[in-house]
Amino acid sequence: MSTSITMYSADWCGDCVRSKRLLDSLEVSYELIDVESVPGASEKVIEINGGKRSIPVILFPDGTHLTEPSDIDLKAKLEAL
Repeated sequence: MSTSITMYSADWCGDCVRSKRLLDSLEVSYELIDVESVPGASEKVIEINGGKRSIPVILFPDGTHLTEPSDIDLKAKLEAL
């Protein structure tokens, strides 16, 4: 099991910027994977989301993920970990 958080993101994505800002403000470390520049990343997002290309997708150490989470949902998930 991974012990880190991974976020699939893109520079042009407003929700991605917002989620990154929240993680940074809470001093949460995470790996950022740019779906535009990392080969296979876009396909992985589609696989995780059951065919949808929605980002950000944030993977957690407990094996769960959130797609396009609100700040409230993301903070609640982080507190639950």
